[in-house]
Amino acid sequence: MRLVAALGLACLTAGGCSTLGYYAQAISGQMELIHKARPIPDVLADPATSAEVKRKLERVVQIRNYASQALGLPNNESYRRYADLQRPYVVWNVFAAPEFSIEPRQWCFPFAGCVGYKGYFAQADAERFAAEVRTAGLDVYIGGVPAYSTLGWFKDPVLNTFIRYPDAEIARLIFHELAHQVAYAKGDTTFNESFAVTVEEEGVQRWLAAYGTPEQKSAFEQAQVHRQAFMEIVARYRVRLAELYREPLPAETMRARKVQAFAQMRADYLVLKQSWGGFSGYDWWFDQPLNNAQLASVAIYTQLVSAFQALLRSRGGDLPGFYAEVKRLAALPQSERDAAMKELSAAAR
Repeated sequence: MRLVAALGLACLTAGGCSTLGYYAQAISGQMELIHKARPIPDVLADPATSAEVKRKLERVVQIRNYASQALGLPNNESYRRYADLQRPYVVWNVFAAPEFSIEPRQWCFPFAGCVGYKGYFAQADAERFAAEVRTAGLDVYIGGVPAYSTLGWFKDPVLNTFIRYPDAEIARLIFHELAHQVAYAKGDTTFNESFAVTVEEEGVQRWLAAYGTPEQKSAFEQAQVHRQAFMEIVARYRVRLAELYREPLPAETMRARKVQAFAQMRADYLVLKQSWGGFSGYDWWFDQPLNNAQLASVAIYTQLVSAFQALLRSRGGDLPGFYAEVKRLAALPQSERDAAMKELSAAAR
């Protein structure tokens, strides 16, 4: 994901922003990252650094070099520093959607355009904002985020929030965030995130082919099976709910059917979980009160992935050529870009 919070300073100096408190916390949070980040060689040389963190950072160096040398991702200072924030997430994103719509609420910012979430560096701030949004009758979901990109404005560091992930998942995050520095369509969250997910998945597969152990490859393949099945459930119920919300029903009837749909979604997940042999990696997601905003938080990242994968295949897997075409699409007016992505989505079916 990429976070518009880092652009708050530009907003404050330019004037015209109505939510100065939000930008103030954004600036403070970004400055914390800058202050705490240390070059990875320094962290590795520090006797106070644990053996596990050292091992992970050594792997990060290899992954980071691979990202630029083999995947054509930006060769800059991002992910060459490390910061321990002493908290589980770097930011908490607030997603919102109308009670009877699967489309996420948009928030607009200078330079970055409109995005389908609002990020806070403190969980308490995210929860306060979420409470405000709920009073307007919207569905709300708060999701913790382990990493984000400032689109190259700053030297994004490796964080304690994901350093203990399996190596393939660390690679996934680094490839994803660097992809945001390659192409960015202002105001088109789904385009940007789906592109980054496509790059991360392709990148991890190539990285594993070059450096992964048989155990890592097997674990990644199994994780992909689980992830794909999860995304298919979300996509299926987004379609079902979109159809429901288009029906001319009284609000109370619509509300009751919405509750039934989410109950069935949870039941479908339990059946799926049994087919996984009891794998419980998505229990945390389904254990929450399901709503439209929670569905949107997933769809933003996955809705156009198949279209981007089709584009990459059409380029014979050539990543530089793929990036060039994505940059061209990102520069198009929204309506033209939407039409082009619709064609790619149709081709992917």
